[in-house]
Amino acid sequence: MGEKLMQIGEVSGRTGLSLRTIRHYEDVGVVAPSERSMGGFRLYTEAEVRRLALVRRMRPLGFCLDDIRALLDVLEQLPDDGRPLPENDEHAHEELVERLHTYWVKADARCEDLRRQLGHAEDFARSLHGHLARLVDATAAANADAEAVR
Repeated sequence: MGEKLMQIGEVSGRTGLSLRTIRHYEDVGVVAPSERSMGGFRLYTEAEVRRLALVRRMRPLGFCLDDIRALLDVLEQLPDDGRPLPENDEHAHEELVERLHTYWVKADARCEDLRRQLGHAEDFARSLHGHLARLVDATAAANADAEAVR
């Protein structure tokens, strides 16, 4: 029995990517549907869904499409079952490890940048909350004073 095939709408729902974005990723060579239905609809496997989910996680880190394609190429060379890489070609093994390490370092650095940006955004939101609280308190005090005068 074959692997379950999903139409683009289901893939969109599972990945959180819009139909337009999925089609764009197909156009630029990031993902391709495994098959087409008799009616011409794109059909995707679980592997394509995982690929798109990875792309979705990479984009907020600022990876460009070339980086995404290159990392996907690296990941496709890894054994699916978690076994260690075959070491029959030591140079290829070392190159694969180095390439994967490079992406890990970039992703880690970009996560740290995002944490800093989030800290600044949270500071800003707290300052707005403080301004709002003072304004509400001042308005309430003014209204109380006005009631006391009456």
